[in-house]
Amino acid sequence: MNAFNDFFSWFGNITNQIPTIQIKDIIEILIIAFVNYQLIKWVRGTRAWVLFKGVFVILVIAAIAIIFELNTIIWILSNTINVGIIAFLIIFQPELRRALESLGRRNFITELILSEDHDRSLHMNHESAEEIVAAVEEMSKTKTGALIVVEKDVKLYDYETSGIIIDAVVTSQLIINIFEHNTPLHDGAMIVRDDRIVAATCYLPLSDNMSLSKELGTRHRAAVGISEVADCMVVVVSEETGFISLATGGNIIRNVNKEYLMNKLGGDNSRSFINSLHIMVGGCQL
Repeated sequence: MNAFNDFFSWFGNITNQIPTIQIKDIIEILIIAFVNYQLIKWVRGTRAWVLFKGVFVILVIAAIAIIFELNTIIWILSNTINVGIIAFLIIFQPELRRALESLGRRNFITELILSEDHDRSLHMNHESAEEIVAAVEEMSKTKTGALIVVEKDVKLYDYETSGIIIDAVVTSQLIINIFEHNTPLHDGAMIVRDDRIVAATCYLPLSDNMSLSKELGTRHRAAVGISEVADCMVVVVSEETGFISLATGGNIIRNVNKEYLMNKLGGDNSRSFINSLHIMVGGCQL
């Protein structure tokens, strides 16, 4: 009996030493968990992932050096850490810049409220999306190369001025004519803003991502490159295979069908969590 009393007394002392968890503590835990998740998610898609593996090895060596009191190794590591941080900032400046740009473009409240199945930043109606998909499908059949950049929130004025201003309504016939072989406007990228073709023959930055497939040519690398520096959606038609690809956020999905493309370009961007609830209970969309 005394053993039980001693156990409960010990357990009571332990629980009394545990600090009370308040609302602000829960908020801090959620923020830290979210930041760590986003950091790991970002690092895994960049060259910095290899660096982090190296840092882990160095930390293991440092721990061994501290345990066995290897003073020379400890001195070397402690005196090179500042230089290592500066070197990291210099070497991985492009990746850090893209990470900060991506953070600045994020609308966390919108992401929580709106449906994940549809792109939430496209300012283009369903009819314009249908015209783009129809043009892309036709060019895919004839293996006509095309590069179409659809803006989201960040305006591509710098790249727009590198081409020829069009400022025309989005139609499949116009898109096909622009990318037709041996026409003055077929080379370069087309930029679509809202429901208008604003420019053609635009120059785009090429991606320096070494993990991209060697099968991808300049057109596909340009699509990935612009999607790395701007929150846009890029449609590519290969003139070698006729395959349709979609690039966004520095990633490219190859050989997509028209249903997938239409869902990404012309999905109901205004569908919210509230509307989804209405649909689930048999109501109508707001």
